[in-house]
Amino acid sequence: MTDTVVTSRSREVVIGFDQPFVVIGERINPTGRKVLAAEMKAGDYHRVVDDAVAQVAAGAHMLDVNAGIPLADEPGILAEAVKLVQSVTDVPLSIDSSIVAALEAGLAVYQGKALVNSVTGEEERLESVLPLVARHGAAVVAISNDETGISEDPDVRFEVARKIVERAQDHGIPASDVVVDPLVMPIGAINSAGKQVMRLVSRLRAELKVNTTCGASNVSFGLPNRGGINSAFLTMAIGAGLTSAITNPLNDSIMQAVSGADVMMGHDPDCVRWIGKYRETAASGAQRSRRDRPRRRRRG
Repeated sequence: MTDTVVTSRSREVVIGFDQPFVVIGERINPTGRKVLAAEMKAGDYHRVVDDAVAQVAAGAHMLDVNAGIPLADEPGILAEAVKLVQSVTDVPLSIDSSIVAALEAGLAVYQGKALVNSVTGEEERLESVLPLVARHGAAVVAISNDETGISEDPDVRFEVARKIVERAQDHGIPASDVVVDPLVMPIGAINSAGKQVMRLVSRLRAELKVNTTCGASNVSFGLPNRGGINSAFLTMAIGAGLTSAITNPLNDSIMQAVSGADVMMGHDPDCVRWIGKYRETAASGAQRSRRDRPRRRRRG
């Protein structure tokens, strides 16, 4: 079975078919977070540090670090964010940018084997990102779209993924170091989006034998109770073969869904992690319930 190994200075994380599901914390991303974007642009990284520490404490196995801020020095900001996050946590990072110079700056300061997020099937992107990934000995996220855009046909997206895997091998990057993103679309806009992903993930696992990831929160965009939709999606996607996701570890329902899916997939032998996580919670809840009961008056 395929294993994708990524490392920090002191910790190794394995993304794989027979491994527990890997949660990649999504919160260090200024997109849609105006306050964070303004702070990072001004050189204030206190929220980045707080988000990094909180996500790891909540159970994230890796962290995605993004510095996509318009009209800002993205390479410099991303490099500084990577250094700071590595100084306060020991988990591996996904270095996330659409700008090659920013990816290069992040990789230059990174300690360990990073996951580069990302490369697409566009020729220009393939020839600029893959040599960089190979030079740094990193792993890479392969997003299954190309010059034609994002197809709603999962078979078309599969062929784009195949192309990226083959081109990566041409650059000396093994398939085990390519983690394919099948592209999750908002289900509120495209009602078949969930079924598309399940079908594609199954093919990627069975035919290309590659690991997979996605921006899980995309599926619930525009809907109420997004955590509930995200949790349902992740449980089903893990059953279909998804091996990691960029998502919010601070959402309890998401983390509970992931832990439960690990149990169902046999990736938590004897339910040891589930019991360790939830037995204490259940016991403390029962104790609080007993304490909160009204006391009966004794009859004289």
